[in-house]
Amino acid sequence: MNEAFERRKKVIYDFMKDDFYTPMKIKEIAIVLQIPREQRDALKEVLDALVKEEKITLSKRGKYSVGHAEHQKGVFQANVRGFGFVLPENGGGDVFIPEENLCGAFHGDEVEFIITAAPSGRRREGKIVRILSHGVTRIVGLYEKCKSFGFVRPDNQRYLKDIYIPAGKEGGAMTGHKVVVELTSYGGERMKPEGKVVEIIGHINDPGTDILSIVMDMGIKTEFPEKALNQAVRVGKEVSEADCAGRLDLRGWQMVTIDGEDAKDLDDAVSLTREGDNYRLGVHIADVTNYVQERSALDKEALERGTSVYLADRVIPMLPHKLSNGICSLNAGQDRLALSCIMTLTPAGDMVDHEIAETVIRVDKRRSYNGVAKILEGDEKEIIENLEFVPMILRMRELSKIIRERRGKRGSIDFDFPETKIVLDAEGKPIEIKPYERNAATKIIEDFMVMANETVAEEYFWRDVPFLYRTHETPDDEKIRQLSVFINNFGYHIHVRNEVRPKEIQKLLGKVEDTPEEALISRLALRSMKQARYTTENTGHFGLAAKYYTHFTSPIRRYPDLQIHRIIKENLRGRLNEDRISHYGEILPKVAAQCSNKERTAEEAEREVVKLKKAEYMRAHIGEEYEGVISGVTRWGAYVELPNTVEGLVHVADMWDDHYEFLEQSYELAGQHTGKRYKLGQTVRVRVIDADKVLRTVNFEIID
Repeated sequence: MNEAFERRKKVIYDFMKDDFYTPMKIKEIAIVLQIPREQRDALKEVLDALVKEEKITLSKRGKYSVGHAEHQKGVFQANVRGFGFVLPENGGGDVFIPEENLCGAFHGDEVEFIITAAPSGRRREGKIVRILSHGVTRIVGLYEKCKSFGFVRPDNQRYLKDIYIPAGKEGGAMTGHKVVVELTSYGGERMKPEGKVVEIIGHINDPGTDILSIVMDMGIKTEFPEKALNQAVRVGKEVSEADCAGRLDLRGWQMVTIDGEDAKDLDDAVSLTREGDNYRLGVHIADVTNYVQERSALDKEALERGTSVYLADRVIPMLPHKLSNGICSLNAGQDRLALSCIMTLTPAGDMVDHEIAETVIRVDKRRSYNGVAKILEGDEKEIIENLEFVPMILRMRELSKIIRERRGKRGSIDFDFPETKIVLDAEGKPIEIKPYERNAATKIIEDFMVMANETVAEEYFWRDVPFLYRTHETPDDEKIRQLSVFINNFGYHIHVRNEVRPKEIQKLLGKVEDTPEEALISRLALRSMKQARYTTENTGHFGLAAKYYTHFTSPIRRYPDLQIHRIIKENLRGRLNEDRISHYGEILPKVAAQCSNKERTAEEAEREVVKLKKAEYMRAHIGEEYEGVISGVTRWGAYVELPNTVEGLVHVADMWDDHYEFLEQSYELAGQHTGKRYKLGQTVRVRVIDADKVLRTVNFEIID
């Protein structure tokens, strides 16, 4: 090409790279650049050349977009409605991929993509140009037999196509079996994926098959390798006096564990005394690293799992029960090795001193959250049965109040959502669903654990050694802007200068407390936040308004806690030399990424099990009527939440009395003829019309 053509290419490309540029058709580009009609063929040549060089893209609608970056890598996440998103490898927000730009990508694939549009203040759009590797090799679904072949309907709705199973590849599966399929072909635009059945989980109606299907679909391991189990047996011996040598002996200190009634892995104990006017708070954490050595079979397995997973009817532990429920559990009356954070605080909550030490402890008594709450409420029976511990428990309430108020002053946000408690019968069927509220005792333990986490994080930040932090970034401006626009409909506002501060979110939650719209606005405020994650850089924790934060208090069930315990112990023993610092500097970024990913997987599995059991529970209540609150409004209908935390959809197709239009600015459904309006926070009476256990959905209709 000649020099003049290259100059024209540069002019057009520079124009399209401008932040004010939005995707345009060739006619629109010509008009804006005042290119005469007779020169549009030349403009087309320039645009074609830029498309060929992959500097710009042409959509099916004939609009040209410029890539604001070179080819990038990321992981593709499909959406049930056909489009998807790419999570870029180099961080940043997800990139929207329209259906026409998927390039045949499968959910979970590692892909190469380009940015096709980056409108100011809106999500970036992109196009997948190449599939680098398939992230999913096995899928769980329901097998159905046809004449000479079979197919599997994936449980995960993100897999948009059924999987073809050729004759002889069904592995003994029959119609109605939940199975694991190994993919042999990923199909294409006009071809279904193909696979073979490698495992039969059980019949869809067998007890436990439903939850196990979710677990296996998420790739969560349920069995430990024999080497790890044998190692757990070998190391899980009782504490000897030799084990206690060189440790701070706290066996004479009064201390308790406070956990849920059914908890078996007790990894934190607390002690509290008064020294003059000051409080001396001890947070004592099981020394799991004493039994799980770096690079051992147990350690490798724990890192691969990343976290324990807590489901409705089971716990899938990070460590074998021999350890998590045995020698690493701070059982009352038994000597245990611990890592303790002992803090001295003034009556104003200022920390004047602290010590982190390897210790040996003996818990005096196990207490439950409900039992401690009863003591704090003045229950005479509980007080008499626990008389010697009552003074310490009352001191705990005093100090907890001081800590919480101090944290509140700096802007810490407290999203006090009730969790869901699902009660199952012996066959795994849900017989009761109810909110599980935090009580005074759970808040006490939460305050003490947060204090210990902050203390440890701050000390090791200033020691300037490789470490893992729990970070929570400032929300995106656009999400806060959307939240601000929405809450204006209710008469609230958020004061934002350069960026939002935790204090503003905290003030908002305080204003909506005890109002009909409280649950709704709190939920939307939470959705505007970014997800917390593990990092090697300390960037602070937005939600807690904390400059320094880590996870120190649960090494039985979280690998990051286990990892930083090793670093702390090496430092205490004077072994954190240059070689070890270099070693941790190399491995910690991978540990942070692995544990963040595994945490997301565990959270998703927990959510899906709750949705599954809620749908199963409501199947037995079809036709029944309830009062609920509108918790979400969309173009396709209104979501209604019942007092027992079950949420269902009232689809616009089931709103027979009128044609309802979605008003985006006010989040309302408005009837065109009757004038009726349904808005967020509104109380309505609904009837259950459907509950689908496979799709994990519940449907209501509004009763006028």
